[in-house]
Amino acid sequence: MELNEVRGQLRRFVEEREWAQFHSPDNLAMSISIEAGELLECFQWGVENRAEARLELADVLTYCLLLADRLGEDPCDLVVEKLRITADKYPVEKARGSRRKYDEL
Repeated sequence: MELNEVRGQLRRFVEEREWAQFHSPDNLAMSISIEAGELLECFQWGVENRAEARLELADVLTYCLLLADRLGEDPCDLVVEKLRITADKYPVEKARGSRRKYDEL
């Protein structure tokens, strides 16, 4: 399924339930953080709960898509723009195989 199809389904889902009124940018950002915490719990103590992690990851992605939509941003454009910025900070010849921060390369 294409990203635009998923976004359309998400919009319809929210619209049918009249939930957009609750989806302010700050509420969506908080929801991303909360769901990310729940995702972390799936890996807590070195134990991986893959089935639950899939569902929590879906929640994180859902809220990210909703926030991008609320802000009028295309998620793919955001990722590509950030990749360009990060590529400049971490040139391949300096960053390959290193976990050092860009200002330490």
